[in-house]
Amino acid sequence: MAARGRRPKVLPSKLNKVCPERGDGSATHPKKMSDFEVVPNLHQSSSSVSRSRRKAHFPTGSNEKENLISWIPENIRKKECTYFVESSQTSDSGRVVCQCGYLREQHLEDAAKPPIFLGKEWDPSRHIQEMPTDAFGDIHFTGLGQKMGKYVRVSSDTPPRVIYHLMTQHWGLDAPNLLISVTGGAKNFSMKPRLKNIFRQGLVKVAQTTGAWIITGGSHTGVMKQVGEAVRDFVLSCSHREGDIVTIGIATWGTVYNRESLVCPLGGFPAEYVLDEENQGSLSCLDSNHSHFILVDDGTHGKYGVEIPLRTRLEKFISEQTKVKGGVAIKIPIVCVVLEGGPGTLDTIYNAITNGTPCVIVEGSGRVADVIAQVASLPVPSITVALIQKKLSIFFHDTYDLFTEAKLVEWTKKIQDIVRCQELLTIFREGKCGQQDVDVAILQALFKASQNQDHFGRENWDHQLKLAVAWNRVDIARSEIFTDDHEWKPTDLHPVMAAALISNKPEFVQLFLEQGVRLKDFVTWDTLGYLYDNVAPSCLFHSKLQKVLLEEREHTAGSKMPRVQLHHVSQVLRELLGPSTQPLYPKPKHTERPRLSVPIPHIKLNVQGSSLRSLYKRPAGRATFTTDPIRDLLIWAVVQNRKELAEIIWAQSQDSMAAALACSKILKELAKEEEDTDTKDEMLALAEQYEHKAMGVFTDCYRKDEERAQKLLTRVSEAWGKTTCLQLALEAKNMKFVSHGGVQAFLTKVWWGKMCVDNGLWRVIACMLCFPLLYTSLITFRYSLQPGQGVQQGWLGESGVVSFPGQPSPSSTPAPCREKRLQPTGCLTRLRAFFTAPVVIFHMNILSYFTFLLLFAYVLMVDFQPLPSWREYLLYFWLLSLVCEEIRQLLYDPDGFGMVKMASLYFKDFWNKLDICAILVFITGLTCRLIPSTLYPGRIILSLAFTIFCLRLMHIFTVSKTLGPKIIIVKRMMKDVFFFLFLLAVWVVSFGVAKQAILIHNEERVEWLFRGVVYHSYLTLFGQIPSYIDGVNFNIDQCSPNGTDPYKPKCPETNEDSKKPIFPEWLTVILLCLYLLFTNILLLNLLIAMFNYTFQQVQEHTDQIWKFQRHDLIEEYHGRPPAPPPLILLNHLQLLLQRCLLRTPTTRPKQLKEKLEKNEEAALLSWEMYLKENYLQHQQCQEKQNTEQKIRDIAQRVDVLAELLDFDRVKKTGLLEQRLVSLEDQVHQSTQALRWIMQALQGSGFGSGEDMPAVGSRKASETKEVELEGKAEESQPCHHVLARTLLYPGSRTLRFPVPDEKVPWEVDFPLYDPPTYSADHQDMAVQDPFSPSLESLLKINYNTMDGLIDRQSFHGLYTVQDGLPLNPMGRTGLRGRGRLHCFGPNHALHPVVTRWRRNLDGSIIRKSLKKMLEVLVAQYPLSDVWALPGGCLEPGETLPLKLKWILRREFWPQFQNLLKQGTEIHKGYLDDPRNTDNAWVETVAINVHFDHQNDVEMKRLNSFLQGCDPELCIRWQVLDKRIPLHTNHKKLLQKVSTILGTYY
Repeated sequence: MAARGRRPKVLPSKLNKVCPERGDGSATHPKKMSDFEVVPNLHQSSSSVSRSRRKAHFPTGSNEKENLISWIPENIRKKECTYFVESSQTSDSGRVVCQCGYLREQHLEDAAKPPIFLGKEWDPSRHIQEMPTDAFGDIHFTGLGQKMGKYVRVSSDTPPRVIYHLMTQHWGLDAPNLLISVTGGAKNFSMKPRLKNIFRQGLVKVAQTTGAWIITGGSHTGVMKQVGEAVRDFVLSCSHREGDIVTIGIATWGTVYNRESLVCPLGGFPAEYVLDEENQGSLSCLDSNHSHFILVDDGTHGKYGVEIPLRTRLEKFISEQTKVKGGVAIKIPIVCVVLEGGPGTLDTIYNAITNGTPCVIVEGSGRVADVIAQVASLPVPSITVALIQKKLSIFFHDTYDLFTEAKLVEWTKKIQDIVRCQELLTIFREGKCGQQDVDVAILQALFKASQNQDHFGRENWDHQLKLAVAWNRVDIARSEIFTDDHEWKPTDLHPVMAAALISNKPEFVQLFLEQGVRLKDFVTWDTLGYLYDNVAPSCLFHSKLQKVLLEEREHTAGSKMPRVQLHHVSQVLRELLGPSTQPLYPKPKHTERPRLSVPIPHIKLNVQGSSLRSLYKRPAGRATFTTDPIRDLLIWAVVQNRKELAEIIWAQSQDSMAAALACSKILKELAKEEEDTDTKDEMLALAEQYEHKAMGVFTDCYRKDEERAQKLLTRVSEAWGKTTCLQLALEAKNMKFVSHGGVQAFLTKVWWGKMCVDNGLWRVIACMLCFPLLYTSLITFRYSLQPGQGVQQGWLGESGVVSFPGQPSPSSTPAPCREKRLQPTGCLTRLRAFFTAPVVIFHMNILSYFTFLLLFAYVLMVDFQPLPSWREYLLYFWLLSLVCEEIRQLLYDPDGFGMVKMASLYFKDFWNKLDICAILVFITGLTCRLIPSTLYPGRIILSLAFTIFCLRLMHIFTVSKTLGPKIIIVKRMMKDVFFFLFLLAVWVVSFGVAKQAILIHNEERVEWLFRGVVYHSYLTLFGQIPSYIDGVNFNIDQCSPNGTDPYKPKCPETNEDSKKPIFPEWLTVILLCLYLLFTNILLLNLLIAMFNYTFQQVQEHTDQIWKFQRHDLIEEYHGRPPAPPPLILLNHLQLLLQRCLLRTPTTRPKQLKEKLEKNEEAALLSWEMYLKENYLQHQQCQEKQNTEQKIRDIAQRVDVLAELLDFDRVKKTGLLEQRLVSLEDQVHQSTQALRWIMQALQGSGFGSGEDMPAVGSRKASETKEVELEGKAEESQPCHHVLARTLLYPGSRTLRFPVPDEKVPWEVDFPLYDPPTYSADHQDMAVQDPFSPSLESLLKINYNTMDGLIDRQSFHGLYTVQDGLPLNPMGRTGLRGRGRLHCFGPNHALHPVVTRWRRNLDGSIIRKSLKKMLEVLVAQYPLSDVWALPGGCLEPGETLPLKLKWILRREFWPQFQNLLKQGTEIHKGYLDDPRNTDNAWVETVAINVHFDHQNDVEMKRLNSFLQGCDPELCIRWQVLDKRIPLHTNHKKLLQKVSTILGTYY
C-alpha cells in the first residue's frame, strides 16, 4: 500500500466504456481513503437522520442525482490492478488472466506496459491501487416486477462512516432501530416448508415493526435468496406504505455476474441489470429483492469473502451509533441470525459472540446451525471432540472427509466458547413453547443479551424499555420488561412516556398508564412545551404554529425564529375553538417559571439541545404543573389527528363531554384548511366520533338525572376557556348533539321561562290579549323544591314528554319525576314571570311586527301625503325602536369579546344582514320622501323596503316545527338556483345574441338591445314566443322600420318591395327549437332534479337542522328586552342608564351560562366521570357483540387452534425422540451398573468369568460408548476459561485452540503446538527475558524466592519443563509469559472494600429479604471497564501500583492495617486472560467491610479518595450480579456476598 501515494494518471479501462455518458473529463487523480479524515458535507446533514424516509425505490430527483454524481467520486473509491502479471491459471473460457483474476483487456490501458519497473512478482499492496469509483446509482432489474434499488462500488478499505453517511444522507434511509445481520450458507439449500414460512414471516415482521435494516450477502443464492424471497412475499401481500423494508446486500464486486452493466462514471440512473442464473458459472447474480447494494472491491476477480471484513466493520460502526427518536436515544442494537452455513459461518458466529452480539440459530436449517443447536443445551464439559466429530459426520456427510483432526479440535473449541455464552445464544426451534415466531425469538435474544449485560443500577432496564419503545413492540415489553424482576417507579417511565407520545405509539402510552404513570405528575409546562416543539411537521397545526411564530418574529423585528411557547399554542387554539373561548394558556411574564436543565448521566435523551429527563428531575418546589394535564395532552393529540392516542387520553378525562365537543370543534376547523383529501376525511370522521362520544355520555347522564345533565350543558368550564358544552356544540355545528332530546328539553325549558311547558299556546295568547287571566289557573308555573329534597324535573315538549328509547312511557312515570307546578304568589311576580318568558316575548314581537307591517302598508297605499301624517310619524318612531334594538344586539357583549369581534359575529347571521338591508333601504326612501322633488322615488324605495321587511317574517316562522324545516329547504334551494342561473345565462345570452343579429340590423338603442337579447329570450322559456321569429305571423305595424319609435322594436330585415322578412326562417326556427329543447327540457329538469336532491338530502336531517337553528331564536329572545317595539325603547333607556351612569357590566342569563361553586362542580364532574366509565364499558360490550367482531374473533381462535394442533404434532414427535433417547440412556446406565455389580461379585469369589451372562446388547453398548467417549462428568470443576480466549489481549496473537477435555497436562494432546508470545514492557523495571533462551531461563529459580520476585505458588510446587514452568491449571494455547512480567506465578492483591447500602434515614436497604452491599470500584485511564482497586504486586511491594494511584501516600499504612483486619476470601490461581502456559496470576482477595455508617476509618477512606488522581473514576456501586466488572473480579464479589449472606 506504500505505492498508493505515487499514482499514475487514471485512464478509462475498456471495461468502463460500456457507459455512453462517460467523457474524458472523468479522469482524475484519486486520493487515498486514509486522507478522508472528515467526510465532506457530513456535518450539513446531521439532522436529517430523523427526517421522513424517502422511498429508496423511487427515481432519484435531479438535485439528488447531481449531489451523488459530485459526492460519491470524491469520497468513495474502487480498486483496480495497475500491473498485468500473467497467472498460471486461466479463465473459464481458457484465456490468459492476470494474478488478480481479470483478463488483459479488463485492465487499464497502460497496465501491461508500466512506465517504471514494478517487480516480477505480483504484489496486491503495490499493484492494486485506488481510484474514484465508477459504479453507483439506481439499479433496475429487468424482467417481471421491474424492481429498483440503489448500488455503489466501494473499496475494501472504505471507512464505515463514509458508507453510513451515504446510506443515511444521500440514499435517504432513516437510521435503523435494529440491525439484523443474516448469515449462513452461500449455496442453495433446502429447508422444511413450514420452517421456511416461519422464518420468512418472522424476519420481515421484526424488520417491518421495528424499523430494522437487514444485512445479507446480497447474492441470489443460499440464505440471501431466502431473505430476498421473504421480503418479496411481504411486499406483495401488504400495502405500499407498509412494504418498505430496507434490505442491504454487501457482496464482492469481483464475484458479481453481469457487473459490466453497472459501470458508469457519471452514475447509472438507472443501470439495467439482468439476472441470469443459467450462465453465471462460478460467479453469482445480485438478488433482485434487495433494496440496496454495497459492492466491495479489492481489485481481484472471482475471489469470495472479500466483503466480510468491511461488513464486520460497518456492522460494528452502525451498532455504535446512537439514534434519537421521540426524545429517546438508543444505541442501535445488532443481532445475528444464522441459517445453515459452513466453516465461514462458524467463524462469523464466534466473532459475533466474542464481540457481544447476540445470535439466533435456526435449528433445522442444516449444517453449522444444526450442529450448534444440537449441543447448545448440553453442559460445556459434555461437548467433546468425539461428540462434535459425530455431529459433523451427520450434518456434513458430503464434506466430512475434508475435516482434519486439527480442524475438529478448532471447531470443538469454538463451539464450546459459543455455547458457554448462553446469554448471547438463542436457538429457534420449530414448535418450541413460547417461541412460535422468529421475530419473537430475535427480540427475546436481544433482551436476554441486554438483561445479562453489565450495567450500573437501573440502566439495564432503561435500555431494554427504550429498545421496546423504539421497536414499537408492546408485547415484548409486557412479557420481558414489566415483570416481577424489577419494580418500576412511575417517575422512571416519564421520559419513555414522552417518547411514546411523540412517536405516536398509543399501545405503549396505555401500558405506561397501566403501570401507574399519573398524567398530573407527568405533564409539566416544560413537558408540554417540549411536546409542541416536536409536533409532526407534516400536520396542519405545525404550519399554523409556524405562521404565528413568523408573525411574532416580524413584529419583534428579530432575525431568529422564536421558540414555541404555550401562548403561541393558545393563539392557534383560540382560532380553532372559536371566539367564545378564553385563551387556554396565558402569556407568562418574564419572571415566571425559570427553565432548568439538569443533565442526567448515562441516559441520552437530548433533542434540540434539551434534556427530556431533566424535565422531571427538578428540585422540590421548582417544577410547575399545568392546571389540566389531561386536557393539554388531549389537545396535543387531537391537533395532530392521532386517533388512538386521543381516545386513550380522552378516556382519562374528567370533563369528558366538554372535551369531546371541543375535540370535534378543533377537528372540523382543521379539516376546513386541510388540503389532503384523505386526511380531511379522517379528521371529519374523528370529529363525528367525538360528537357521538359526547352524545353517549350525555344520554347516560340524562337518563340518570335530568337536572344534573342539564347543568352540564350550561356549566362554565374553566378548562376549556370559560365556555359551556352547549356553546361548544353550537360552535362546532354538532347538530346531532344539539338535536338530542335532553338538549331540546333544556331549550324548551328556557323557551317557556318560568312557566310550565305544557300550558299550551292558546293559553299564552289568551293571557297576552287579556292579562287578567294570569290570576286564574289558566297558566301554570314551575317551581323548585328546597335543596336536599331531591327534585327531579321533566321538561315537557309539545307532545307532553321527552322520551328516549328504552324509557318508560309518560303514564308509567312515577309521580316524583313529573313536573312540579305552583301558582306564584303576588301579582307582580306572576306578571313578571309571564312577560319575561321568551315564548311570550316572541309572540308579543310577532304581534308588534305584524302591526308594524300593517301600518307600513297602510301608509304606502292609503296615507302617503306630501306632508307626513301622524300615522307616518308613528311608523318612523316604530322603525326607530327597531334600529335601537339592532344597535343593542350589535353592542351586546356579555363575554367581553370586543367591538370588532361582536360586529363580525353579528354580521355572520343572515337575518341580521337582512335587517340592516331593510333599515338602510327604508332610511334611503325616507330621505327621498322628505325632499319634495323626490317624493315619488322615495315611495318606490319605501315599497322595496316593505318587501324586504316582509321577507323578515320567514325568520319568525323558523320556530314552527312545520314551517321551520321548509324554510331551511328554501334557503338551500336558493343556492341551487344561484348556480343554475349561470348555466341558464349561457343559453339565454347565446340564443338572444344570435337571434338579435339574424333578425335585426344595427339596433342602437340599449334598452331594446337588452329586451331583444335577454328579456325576450327569458320570456321564451315560459311560452311567450316572438311572433316575428318565423315570418308567418309577421306584422309590420307592430315594429318600427327605422327604430325611431321608442315604444316599438325595430323591424327585422325585410324586402323593400313586398315588405316581407328576408331572414332565414328555417335557421331561426332551428335555433328556437334547440334553445327550447336545452332550456325547457334539459336545464329546467336539471333544476327540478337539483331541487329534489336538495329536498331529499335536507329532509333526512331536517329535524336536526331545525332543532339546531331553533337555539338561535331561543337565545335571541331569551336575552331580548321583554317589551315589544315600539315600547322596547323604554328598556333601551333603562340599559343605557345602567351602562353609562351605573357602570353595570353586561351579564349573560344564568340559564344559558352558569358558573358553579367549586364543591358543586367537583361533585358534578365526578358524577359525569363515573357515567363516562359506564358508557365506555357499554361500548366495549357492544363491540364484542358486533357480528363482524365475533367473526374476527372466531377466525382468530380457529387460527390459534390450528397452530396449536400443528405445534402439538411437532412437539409430540420431538418428545417421542427425547423419550427414546432418555430410555436408551437409562438402559445403558442400568447395563453398566449390572456389569459393575457382576464384576464386583466375581472379584469377591461369587462366580467365574465364564458363568457371567452378557448384559445388554454389545452393539448398543459400543455405540453408546463411542457417543460418550471422552464425556466429562458434570460434577467436575470447570477449567480456566478466560485464559484460553483465542485472541490474546493487547496483541494480534491467536492461541492454539484447546478444548475443555484437553486442558489438563495429564491428557495426551499430540496436536498441541501453541505459539510463543512475550511482550516487552518498557515501563517495568523488573521483567523476565523477552526472548526466553535456555541460558537465561537457567538463571531463574522457580518455586522459591528469586531475589525480590516471589515465584512460589499458593498451590504448592509446580512443574518446570525445559526451563519453563507449567501452568498448574493446564494448557492455555500460548507459550511464553504474554503480557505478564514474570514466568511462573505473578502475585496480585485485590482488596474488596464494602459497606451496607442505606436509605436516607440510615436504615439498611434489603432486596429479597437480604441486605444489600455497596463495593468500591475504580475505572483506570485508557480502560472502558470498571475493576476492583487492586492489581499485580511489584517485586518487594506490599500494595499494588493501581491501589496506590487511588489512595494518598499518607493513607497507605492505615490501609495496610485495614487489610490485616479484613477477611481473606480467596487465595490462589486467578483465571485471567493474560495467563499463558508458563505465566499466570495468583491473587489474594481480602474483604474490608465497614459495618457501621459512622465508621471513622470509612470516613477517612472517603476523604483520601476525594483527593486522588483526577484521571481516575471511583464510586461506591451497588453489589449486583450485573455490576460491570471483569469476570474474575465478579467471582470474588460473589464469594463476598456468600460470606456476608447478602443479596447478589
